[in-house]
Amino acid sequence: MDNAVDRSKLMADLKVVLDDVEALLRQAASATGQQAAELRERAAENLHRAKLRLQEAQAAVGETTRAAVRATDDWVHQHPWSAIGIGAGIGFLIGLLVARR
Repeated sequence: MDNAVDRSKLMADLKVVLDDVEALLRQAASATGQQAAELRERAAENLHRAKLRLQEAQAAVGETTRAAVRATDDWVHQHPWSAIGIGAGIGFLIGLLVARR
């Protein structure tokens, strides 16, 4: 559940950042000189912040995936015949579905 909350918060944060950047770009289109430079700098800062958040999320997803792979690998090594049976059952079901088409 914690991952779902983190993902929804990340998506909300990214939407806010993208909305801010879009507004800054609209303002920069009509701005000149120093004001335009400041707007571009703010947009760059917001994009950098969003990039950092995405990198953090990618690292978290990677770690979660690695943990799931380790757990699956451990289970398969502890229960090899069950794993073979499950694999055969899934293969059988996929075969049935493919044959129906």
